[in-house]
Formats: sequence, C-alpha cells, structure tokens
Amino acid sequence: MEKQDEAGLKLKTARTLKWNTIDKFSSQVLYAVTGIVLANVVSKEEFGIVGAILVFQAFASLLIDSGFSTALIQRKNPNNSDYSTVFWFNMGVSVALYAVLWFCAPWIDALFHAGGRLVPLSRVMFLTFILNAAAIVQTNRLMKQMTVKMVAVSNVIGLTVSGIVGVWLALSGYGAWAIVWQSIVLAAVKSGILWFSSSWKPSAEFSMSSLRSIFSVGAGVMASSFLNTIFQNIYSFIIGAHYNLVQLGNYSQADKWSKMGVMSLSQVFTASFLPLLSAKQDDRSEYERMMSKTNRFTSYITFFAMGLLLVCSTQIFHIFFGTKWDSAILMFQLLVVRGIFTVITTLYNNYIISCGASRKYVYSEIVKDVSTVIAIAVTIPFGITWLVAGQVFAGAVYYCYALYLVGKVTGCSRVALVKDALPYLALTVVSLAPAVVLAHFIVNAWLLFVLQVIVAAGAYLLMNKLLRSKIQDDVLEYALGGVKRKFRKTTN
Repeated sequence: MEKQDEAGLKLKTARTLKWNTIDKFSSQVLYAVTGIVLANVVSKEEFGIVGAILVFQAFASLLIDSGFSTALIQRKNPNNSDYSTVFWFNMGVSVALYAVLWFCAPWIDALFHAGGRLVPLSRVMFLTFILNAAAIVQTNRLMKQMTVKMVAVSNVIGLTVSGIVGVWLALSGYGAWAIVWQSIVLAAVKSGILWFSSSWKPSAEFSMSSLRSIFSVGAGVMASSFLNTIFQNIYSFIIGAHYNLVQLGNYSQADKWSKMGVMSLSQVFTASFLPLLSAKQDDRSEYERMMSKTNRFTSYITFFAMGLLLVCSTQIFHIFFGTKWDSAILMFQLLVVRGIFTVITTLYNNYIISCGASRKYVYSEIVKDVSTVIAIAVTIPFGITWLVAGQVFAGAVYYCYALYLVGKVTGCSRVALVKDALPYLALTVVSLAPAVVLAHFIVNAWLLFVLQVIVAAGAYLLMNKLLRSKIQDDVLEYALGGVKRKFRKTTN
C-alpha cells in the first residue's frame, strides 16, 4: 500500500511538473513572440514609460496576494472558509489599491518626468490588480491539488489573445497603449477561464479566525516578498528618476528578457515541488531524500539553461532586434548571472516554507537588501552598467545566507546541498566552452546560434550520460515515456 501511495505521488508530481513546464515554456514562447514585435515597433522611451508603471504595479500585486497563496499551499487541509476568506480579502484589497493609485497617477507621472503621459496609461493598467485578484484562489486550489492543467490552458489562451491585441495595436501606432491593453486582455482572459472552468466558487463568508491563522504563515512570506519587490524594482525607480526614460527602456528590456528564463524556472520548481515537500514535512528521512533530488534536478536544468542563455545573448538580441537594443545586452548578461542565484535561492526558500518557517527567510531578504543598498551606494556614480553589476553581488550574498538558513531550518547538510549542485555547474562550464570558441570564427548570428546550441547541448547530454547521471535518466525517461505512451494511444 505504501509503495502504491509513493508511486501515485511520484506520478502526480511528474504530471504536475509536466504541465508546469508546458505552461511556462508555451507561455514564454508566446510572450517572446509578442515581445519581439513590440520591441521592434515601440520606442525606447515608451518602454520606459510602461516600465515606470510596472514599478508600482509590482507592489500593488504583492499587497493583493499578501502571501496567502503560499500559506494556503503550505497548509495541509485548507477548508472552504479559508479559501473564501482569502478570496474576499484579496478582492477588497485590490479595489482599495486601485482607488489609491488612481488618485496618485499625477504624482507618479511627475516623479518620472513623463509630461502627463503616465496618468491615463497607469489608470487603465492598474485595472489588472482587480482582474488578477479574482483568480488567485482558483489558481492556488489547482496548485494545492497538483492538477495544474487548466492553469496552463488559461495562460496559453490568455497570452495568445492578448498577444494578438498587443501586436495589432503596436502595428497600428498606439505605442505604449499596446502594452497596456495587452496586459488588461491577458488578465481578463486568464481569470475568466479559471472562473468558468472551476467547480469552486466563493461562499458568502469571511472568517477572521481563518484570516489570522493563514496570516501567521503568510506574514513571513509577505514581509520577505515585500522587501524582495522593493529591491527588484528599486533599480527601475532609480534609473527612471535619476537618469531618463530611454535608459529605463534599455534596462526594462534587459530585465524583462532575463526574467523570462529566471521566473519560468522558479515558478515551475515552486509550483511542482512546494506542495510535494509540504506533504512530506513530517517524514524527515523522506523529506531529506526529496530535497537532495530536487536540488540536483534544479541544478541540472538551471546551470545549463542560464549558461547557454548567457553565451548566446548577443546572437539572440541581433536575431530578434537587430542592433536597436545593443545597449541592453551587457545588462542582460549581468542579470542572467543574477538569475542563477535567484533560482537556487528560491528553491532554498521553498524548503524553508515547506517546513512552516516562512518568517525565518525574511532575515535572508534583509541580508540581500542591505547588500543591495551598499552596492547601489558604491556603484551609482559609475553609471547604469555598474549599477546593474551590483545586483550580481547582492545575489551572491543572498545565496550564501539562504544556504546557511536552509541548513539551520531543515537540519540538512549545507555541504551536501552544494555537492549536489557542483557537478552540474562544472559540466555546464565544460560544455559551453566550445560554444564560446565558435563565436570567434562565425559572424552570421543565426548560424552561430544554432551551432552553439547543438554543440553545447550535445556535449552536456553526452557528459551526463557518460557519468551516469540519474537525474538525466529520470528526465529523459519521463519525457520519452510520455511520447511513447501518446504514440501507442494514437496507433491502437
């Protein structure tokens, strides 16, 4: 019976990982296609204007969620009262925040010296708060149940419809409005699909005891996320206010494209592994075994994916944007390096949250934020490039402290966590070396990019095969097994 339960849990985890991967991969492809068109049509200054709006949108979105989504996932058996309470709380906060920011729009415009252009754009863009808040609980319930197929479907359909709207408006000359309406349509379609496809609907109840209970866990996540959001967006704030909107446009492009890979990996790992880890938090030996496997799986994917993105960055920008965004390439590369630290530390934070110690990792956020402030103070006189390089320093410090903290909270060996990751880092460096050499001999961006991917991926897969990587075997076995099963169904 125990073996059957373990097999069932393994299958559910594999399916969750599959749908999360499909979701993020297809979403990023659709997002990239739209983003490429917009990046070629919309001016740098207009991207800077939208980037200024996104600074405030990030904080509002954080306050709407309030850390309750993570708290509900960590909670073993949330009931309907818990879900309904969180839903009504989120909706109330989203409406209140929209009202506040509607009146603050002229002040936001003045802060970024936008000459009145930000006022109507921000007042429409901030409607996404209400639309997104309406579907937070529906998404959370599916993640908790590890049945995320409809989340993937809603994202893909939403991105397709909103992408068509955004591209059409951009080609019609609507500039920044194309990006704003793309965001509105995306939020509306995603939330609508999740609402109409979900069997759960909120009841007319609001429990203060439930709110307090959930908040006891969510408060730590909220505080940490609030600090994290401040220091993720402080660079956009400083660049827009201290430099100019064109420079903010360059930074926004570098930040957006680097986050496509970083956030996709972080979200896939969080959605796939946090529910599983939370379910095993009381079985220490099984929990440690899962930690080790999760750590190796994350390292296997992250180091190579982000390393390849770093090596191929110039070719990618030239293929899709020509030379328009060349001034963003170095910033993009630095942010990719920072992203590696982000993915790994996000995984460590999942370990901490799954143990119910979400308040603890607020300390690691404080460490990161203090190091970020120091980096900003030191680098801001030297220009934007050095300012962005400071993020790499802050990310490294954050990683070191998160490693210390996860060992303290879980009782697992920090040395073992590092040892789990190091082989994949070494193999990534070796496999990417030929790709770097190729760049000295090939000028054509398309040819160079294709050859770099083939050579690096081939070397990485071959070396893992020769070293008998169990993680690679598991990944390929599941991927190929799924293909074989589908083939058998279609031929029978």
